[in-house]
Amino acid sequence: MQPWVVETIPCVECGATAHLLTGFPPDDPPRPGDIVAYRCEECMDRFDVVLDDVGIDDQPDSVW
Repeated sequence: MQPWVVETIPCVECGATAHLLTGFPPDDPPRPGDIVAYRCEECMDRFDVVLDDVGIDDQPDSVW
């Protein structure tokens, strides 16, 4: 898995943990522009996230 694809994210609806649903075969790793899906373990909401080429450590502290 590429460093910008994490196994879990915080749920934006309830704050619980959302887990990665999308898998990638070893010969076709994720690339910028791919969509990955997460599902929250508490509220069961699904989140589709478009990957970009900015690493998590490269994100600004605030987008506002």
